[in-house]
Amino acid sequence: MKKISPFMQTFEQLPNTLPIFPLNNAVVMPGGHLPLNIFETRYLNMLQDAMQSHRLIGMIQPLDKNNDSELYQVGCAARVTRYEETNDGRIELSLTGLCRFEIQEKLETMRGYRLIVPNWSRFNIDFEDSEDAKYYKEYDSSVKSNFISALQSYFNQTEMKLDWEVLEKLSTENLFNALFYFIEIADADKQMLLEIDNLQSRIKALTAIIESNFKVTQVSH
Repeated sequence: MKKISPFMQTFEQLPNTLPIFPLNNAVVMPGGHLPLNIFETRYLNMLQDAMQSHRLIGMIQPLDKNNDSELYQVGCAARVTRYEETNDGRIELSLTGLCRFEIQEKLETMRGYRLIVPNWSRFNIDFEDSEDAKYYKEYDSSVKSNFISALQSYFNQTEMKLDWEVLEKLSTENLFNALFYFIEIADADKQMLLEIDNLQSRIKALTAIIESNFKVTQVSH
């Protein structure tokens, strides 16, 4: 099993209901981190309720740019791991992705935000160690190498300076989660990556997106 913070829920401890935060282009992966700035009353209510219970929020994308529209079926539950109230009535927080979910049922709530019954059953893989689980017995070591090459070419184009010696020492999953949020890709592509079952396939897909969308070339490293 994956080593996670002792404060995080196990798969068996995941809740039966989940508040959701529909937000365009805000995709958090299992193990990834997402900073948020909360100021709408309904989402302040959502956060306060979550903090009094399981500290989990379901991040999910709307189907279009309107955050009140219909939603994709798959999102990711994330735990509040940093929380700070500001003097101007906002809450600044950081979320850590825990486990993906499918929307099973939508529930009524009097607090303004959306509440669902999540179906977690497809995503127990999110609690497996990404490079030791049964899915990776035939793990292709070139996947990480090709991914790093595409990333290096992409960030060279954007003139963003990164310490590649440090990044190459990260596990494949941590490398993916560390750099996923800096790459400008379409919302639909982010959703596609979220819904892919395993890390190796997810990295191959992101590598292909980078190479196709940004005309990158493989570089030596």
